[in-house]
Amino acid sequence: MIDKKWIGHRLEPSVLTIHRTRLQFFAKAIGEQNPVYLDPAAAKAAGYADLPAPPTFLFAAELDSGATDRLLADLEIPLAKLLHGEQSFRYHRTACAGDTITVESGISDIYDKKNGQLEFAVKDSRATNQHGELVAELRTVLVVRH
Repeated sequence: MIDKKWIGHRLEPSVLTIHRTRLQFFAKAIGEQNPVYLDPAAAKAAGYADLPAPPTFLFAAELDSGATDRLLADLEIPLAKLLHGEQSFRYHRTACAGDTITVESGISDIYDKKNGQLEFAVKDSRATNQHGELVAELRTVLVVRH
């Protein structure tokens, strides 16, 4: 069982500088064909400072930093039993190539269902840019099968 002492635990902040080539690669990987996400000229014509990050891109910041791996180790969640249960985003402004995003996260809830056969850990995150402006709020629900 995941120890409920982890509720309120804060992860080390994750910092990700967004590079244009990374955004183009991500957009192609998810099948995005809108030129705004692929062509800097189209992005600027649409009013963006540079290529905008596709909607789910910010999820990558903690994955890249290793914070998610450390969290799983701390919570003693084996990868073989882990399911990605839910992911939600609430956007406040657009992140673009050239921005540096800092993601700060914490565990807001831990609970179980089916008499402990399924455990859930809820992680809430805030992503801010290099100006300290809130870019997005993210919620991830991890599921552990027993």
